[in-house]
Amino acid sequence: MEWSRLLSDERIRPGRARAGAEDLRTEYEKDYHRIIGSASFRRLQDKTQVFPLDKSDFIRTRLTHSLEVSSFGKSLGQNISRKILQEVKDPDFKPEYQGYICDILQCAGLLHDIGNPPFGHFGETVIREWFRAHMGRFVLQGRPLKELLTEQMQADFYEFEGNTQALRLVSKLHYLVDAHGMNLTQALLGTIIKYPVSSLEIDRESGDIRTKKMGYFYAEQDLFQQIQQTLGTAGHRHPLAFVLEAADDIAYKTADVEDAFKKGCITYRQLVSELRACGQKLEAGEKYFGLVDALEKRYGKGQERGVSDPEAYAVQNWIVYIQGELLACATDNFARNYREIMAGTYRKELLTGEDRARMADALGDIAYRYAFVSEPIYKLEIAAETIMDFLLERFVDAAIVYDSGQPMTAVQAKLMTLVSDNYKAIYQYYSRDKSPEEKLYLRLLLVTDSICGMTDSYAKRLYQELSGIA
Repeated sequence: MEWSRLLSDERIRPGRARAGAEDLRTEYEKDYHRIIGSASFRRLQDKTQVFPLDKSDFIRTRLTHSLEVSSFGKSLGQNISRKILQEVKDPDFKPEYQGYICDILQCAGLLHDIGNPPFGHFGETVIREWFRAHMGRFVLQGRPLKELLTEQMQADFYEFEGNTQALRLVSKLHYLVDAHGMNLTQALLGTIIKYPVSSLEIDRESGDIRTKKMGYFYAEQDLFQQIQQTLGTAGHRHPLAFVLEAADDIAYKTADVEDAFKKGCITYRQLVSELRACGQKLEAGEKYFGLVDALEKRYGKGQERGVSDPEAYAVQNWIVYIQGELLACATDNFARNYREIMAGTYRKELLTGEDRARMADALGDIAYRYAFVSEPIYKLEIAAETIMDFLLERFVDAAIVYDSGQPMTAVQAKLMTLVSDNYKAIYQYYSRDKSPEEKLYLRLLLVTDSICGMTDSYAKRLYQELSGIA
C-alpha cells in the first residue's frame, strides 16, 4: 500500500470549487467541521458507554468517549509519523503526511461509535439476537422473509455491528446536501472500516483481526469497493485502522476501570490486588509489575500531600500515566511491524506482545468482571432489552409492508410516520429500480437506521409512549 493513495482526499461526490473562495482548510479539516456540526455527533451525548441510562455527571457517555479516542488518535498519529520519518525512514512518506494523518485520526475517533444503537454494545447484541430469533416468523405476501432475502442480506442483521452502521450513516443517512451523507474524504472512510469483509466473510478463528467482524452492509458494497480501489487497500485494513483501534482500546480500557472505581464497583485495594493477580496469570514481566507499583506510589504521594481522598487521587493520576504508556506501546508496535502493516500481512492489534499490552489486557478483564457483569448493569440491560425488543417488533412489522403494495393497517402507517423523513427519503432514493427483495432488505435497514439514530432517553421515552406507560 502507498501513502499517496491511502491519504486520498477525494470524496465520493467530488466537490464543486467556489470561485474566489478563500478557504484555507485542508479537506480533512473540512471533514472535522462536518462531523462536529452534525446532529448524529451531538446525539452521542445521550448514548451509553458502559452504564445505560446513568444519571451521574462524571460517568462517560459515547460523546466523551469519542472525544477521548479522537485525542488519543491524533497523538498516536503524531508519534507514529515521527517514528516513520526518523526511524523507519520510508522514502515515500512525506513530512506533510504527518499533519494529514493527525487530522484523519482525529476525525476517525469522533466517528468510530457514531453508528452505535442506544444502550451501548448491549444494544448491538439485542439487535443481532432479535433478528436471529424472529426473522423466520415474518412473512410478506405469503412468503417467509428467509425465502425472500439472500444469505448475505440476512447475515447483515444476524451480525449487525455499530462500526458497520457508522459507514452507512456518514455516507448516506446524514442528509447534508444529498444522498451522499456527509460526503467525507475516502481516506477517512477507509480508516473507520476496521473489518474490510462482508457479513459472509467473517472468520473469527482465522487469527487475522480483519475478519473478526463485518465492515460493510450489502447495501454499501459498491461504496466499499470504490473506497478500496481509490485507496489501493485491496481487501486489507487501512494502516490507520490499526491506529484507530488502538486509540479506542486505550480509551475504553482505562476509562472503564476509572468509571467502575467512581461508581463504587471496585475499590482501590481491589484494583491493586487484581492487577497483581492478572500479572501472574498473564506471566507478565518486570515492566508490568513496575506499572502496578506506580499505582501504589501515587497512593503514597496522595497521603503525603494530605489530599482528602488519596485512593481517588491515586487511581485518576495512575490512569493518565498508563494511557501514556499504552500510547508508547502502540507507537512502538506500529514502527516495529511497519513493513507487514503496509503489505497488508499484519494480523494482530497494536496493543499486543509485551508487558504494556498485558496491562491493557488486565484492565479490560478487570473492568469486565467488576463493571459489565455487576448486578446494576444486569438490571439496566434487562430494561434496555425490553425497550429494544418492543421497538424492533413494532417497527419491523410496519416496515415490511411499507412501500410494498400491500395494504398497511392504521397502526403500521402511524408507526412509519415516526421514522425520520430524511431516512425515508434515503430509502426511496436507493430503492429505485431495485427488485422487491432488495427493497424489503432496505426497509429492514430503515428500521435499524431509525433505532440506531435514537438516544437512550428517546428510545426509553418512545417505548413508554407507545406502550401507554404514563
